[in-house]
Amino acid sequence: MRAIVAAFAVLAVAACTAPTPPRPAGVSAQPTGPATLPAPTGAHPVGTAVLYLKDVSRPDPWDPDVEARELKVTLWYPTRQREGERAPYMTPKESELTLKGARIAGVPYDTLSKTRTNAIENAKPSGRKLPLVVLSPGFTKPMSMLTSLAEDLASRGYVVAGIDHTYESYATTLPDGRVAECLACDSDRDPGFGTGVVRGRAADVSFVLDQLTTKWDGSELIDRARIAMVGQSIGGASAMAAMLKDSRVRAGINMDGTTYARIPKSGFSRPFMFMGAPRHIPGGRDHSWDRDWKLLTGWKRWLVLSGAEHQSFTDGPLMAGALGIRPASGVLPAARSTELTRAYVAAFLDRHLRGKRRPLLDKPSPQHPEVMFP
Repeated sequence: MRAIVAAFAVLAVAACTAPTPPRPAGVSAQPTGPATLPAPTGAHPVGTAVLYLKDVSRPDPWDPDVEARELKVTLWYPTRQREGERAPYMTPKESELTLKGARIAGVPYDTLSKTRTNAIENAKPSGRKLPLVVLSPGFTKPMSMLTSLAEDLASRGYVVAGIDHTYESYATTLPDGRVAECLACDSDRDPGFGTGVVRGRAADVSFVLDQLTTKWDGSELIDRARIAMVGQSIGGASAMAAMLKDSRVRAGINMDGTTYARIPKSGFSRPFMFMGAPRHIPGGRDHSWDRDWKLLTGWKRWLVLSGAEHQSFTDGPLMAGALGIRPASGVLPAARSTELTRAYVAAFLDRHLRGKRRPLLDKPSPQHPEVMFP
């Protein structure tokens, strides 16, 4: 099994399966020290803030003793502020539980918490009527694993709301200091598990959209008519589920996730893009994309990145050096997979939330030969 997958694999075949293989022999390297996220490519400095929201209208789906659904939402946004404290990537405890959950040893358990980010903590937001992008991570992964993408989108003038779906990741720190661990992890092979997860995440998204307009100081920045959702793995599957449930979500991207929410036979006309690793070629092992592709009646794209793996669309590969993991031969380099993910996600959002033509989405590009239009 390839090294990056062995270290960060959460879902090998289906978007809800969570294998945790031991670290394989022969792939270790000398840890390089803390990772540094690539600089955002947009024109704006980036600020970030955290909101803690409680939905008293429904109980938590994973803990029967919790009568309200608690969510941590991390916001990234443009700011004029260029100086200030950079936001932490995650807490030492979250790092410890994430590495233990992935069975990664040989480095200090606080290693991920030392990752250097670019966003300024609690900086004052700037701009007006900005499009909003909701991000949803893969199963067992904290929202922080999509930070590089979030920072880049904010630097391009988007407000980004990343949701930590409580009890579905190895660690989520709640406002009173409690650390919610992965209660869902012992249910991931139950019948209907994936369908239940995306249904719950769609409810999380609708609640967050309701709350952002009143609970965040920068809520006046958000253009409520321009909202999209992007997710990786089961987070990508949840993008379609959220769009089917909530018409406020105008466009969506699924990054390498098996889909579960069923599209009506009458079809679905809002813009949607699949972006995946080679296992997601048409006619491949995961038939859910083939099924859904036929029912997408509006603007749609299906992109496959040669050399990509399941975690190539996340910060996972960027952490390999810090964790002493040697990438396997033939796998997209971390910097390149980050560059491609940022470029194609931004092009999609620019086209569908800003009305800007982006030729990158029209056909294969000689500058991006790894991206195939099957």
